[in-house]
Amino acid sequence: MKTSDVLRSSIFSLRGNWMRSILTALGVIIGIAAVIVMVSVGQGTQSELDRMISSLGSNRLEVFSSSSRQGNVRGGAGSAASLTDDDAEAIRNELPEVQYVATSIRGGGQVVFAENNWSTSWQGVNPDYFPVNDWKFALGEGFTPRDFSSAAKVVVLGETVRRELFGDADPIGATVRLGRVPLRVVGVLSSKGQGSWGNDADDLILVPLETGRRRLATAPSTGAVAATASAATTTATPAAAPRQANTVQQISVSVARAEDLAFVEEEINALMRQRHRIKPGAEDDFAVRNIAEIVSTRTETTRLMSLLLGAVASISLVVGGIGIMNIMLVSVTERIREIGLRMAVGAGPREIQAQFLTEAMLISLGGGFIGIALGTGGALLASKFATLPVQLDLQVVLMAAGFSVATGLFFGYYPARKAAQLDPIEALRHQG
Repeated sequence: MKTSDVLRSSIFSLRGNWMRSILTALGVIIGIAAVIVMVSVGQGTQSELDRMISSLGSNRLEVFSSSSRQGNVRGGAGSAASLTDDDAEAIRNELPEVQYVATSIRGGGQVVFAENNWSTSWQGVNPDYFPVNDWKFALGEGFTPRDFSSAAKVVVLGETVRRELFGDADPIGATVRLGRVPLRVVGVLSSKGQGSWGNDADDLILVPLETGRRRLATAPSTGAVAATASAATTTATPAAAPRQANTVQQISVSVARAEDLAFVEEEINALMRQRHRIKPGAEDDFAVRNIAEIVSTRTETTRLMSLLLGAVASISLVVGGIGIMNIMLVSVTERIREIGLRMAVGAGPREIQAQFLTEAMLISLGGGFIGIALGTGGALLASKFATLPVQLDLQVVLMAAGFSVATGLFFGYYPARKAAQLDPIEALRHQG
């Protein structure tokens, strides 16, 4: 029996029970569509996380000052004035593996331009802050060396602040007021969107470090803000606590090579303990956070979630395959006399098995192609209307097609083999 004859006979049998064939294929359709949508969402989430991590900078260490204590009341991490510019310079000079060392202080307040105002956070930064955090400029050129050294009244706006204060107008050269301090806009940062902690990374303004210290940190109207250990949020307080002239709340360290990160972390801990004269066994007055460890943990978590989504979606595909096997077993029972007649006129077990296996494959492949179309369309619709991070990959589509073929072969084999093993005499005597 030729392959074309087997295919023609299988199509004829499926057309004879077309409604049952469609319902049988429905399980495969749903399974394939679910696999494509779920895996695409998982991969899109992974890509979005990678994008946010790359903007954060993976080869980084964050050094925070510890929490302050007044009686039985402890402040947040970063509220104690335990880090200084000298600490940052020591890290820069004594650790050759370090590429950039950025120092910063934080605060919060109301920024006003004309009739518009916006409550946001400000950061006083040094020149290394921009390369460490991978900040680029959408407008303007940022601070000059003189701005940093003279505590100039200049400011760089995040995209959210620019939009809220200026709309579509060009802010460069305009003067905004933070509390009672007028600041001239010299740049606008390129948008980063959502930060790695779910916050709006563009909702901030930057000033030179000395400007923040001399003009903003001690101003009651702007409010001091303690840097949190997660750097995810800032909390305004009514007024700034007195600080030494060269203290900072955070030191961000960028390492040129990722393999040096663990070594540099150990060296920074040892260096800070030495500089701060911390005795063995005593509690540190600083904290070092390894961004790479957080990156690795979150990446692995997202990868496992993607695998889980794919596994859950695959369950429906297995259910669809069981449906195919069940219907094919019913079909074999219904067509026992037909099988006997085919064997009587010369069809062998191989031809019988090939026909039923072909029928199972046609159901599975037909459902697979429809499922691929629905899954692709569903992924695109989810990306457009549900604002989900979807990444549709050709490999996922090919994998789904392979699953549909495997489903037909695996779940169609047993019914086809059962049909091929029927005894021709007993099959002809069967009264269906």
